[in-house]
Amino acid sequence: MESLPPTVGALVVDTSRGDRVGEFRGVAGCYWSLRPVGGGREWEVEPRHVRPALVIEQLRARIARMNARSRGEVL
Repeated sequence: MESLPPTVGALVVDTSRGDRVGEFRGVAGCYWSLRPVGGGREWEVEPRHVRPALVIEQLRARIARMNARSRGEVL
């Protein structure tokens, strides 16, 4: 059974990369494109390795982005 992609911008977890949280960017062939919450280089992952981010994971990712912004690392 094939998974439907989340909406663009949704926070998801890539279980093939140590539960890395990423922002869903779109579909690229048979892969889904994700990028770090604070911006940066996108990566591709098979949909079977993606799950929705838990609320606590979303919060951690957003706080990390805000901290990076306060240090001038992210616009």
